[in-house]
Amino acid sequence: MRTKRQGIMVWFQHSKNIKQLKRFGHLLYTSRKLKYAVMYVDQDNVEEIEAKLLKYPFVSKVDRSYKPFIRTEYENAKPDKAKQYDYKMGI
Repeated sequence: MRTKRQGIMVWFQHSKNIKQLKRFGHLLYTSRKLKYAVMYVDQDNVEEIEAKLLKYPFVSKVDRSYKPFIRTEYENAKPDKAKQYDYKMGI
C-alpha cells in the first residue's frame, strides 16, 4: 500500500542548515543559489511539518504543492483526425 505524499518547497536563508530539513521528509532537490529546497512529506502530516519548519529561524516560508488535488482525467481528449491519418501513413 502506498502512502500519500505531498511536495513542499522550503525557502531558507542559509544553506548550511539543509541537513536539518532531512529529518522531516524526503529531500529531493536544493537550490543553493535561489535558497529553496523541494521535499516530499506524508500528506497526513503536512500541517504539522509546516508549522515545525516555520519555527526554525533560518526558514523564510513554506509553500505546498497542490498537485495531489488537481484532476488529471481529461474529457474530450480526442486526437486530430489529420494527425491520426499522418501517423498511419508513416510520415
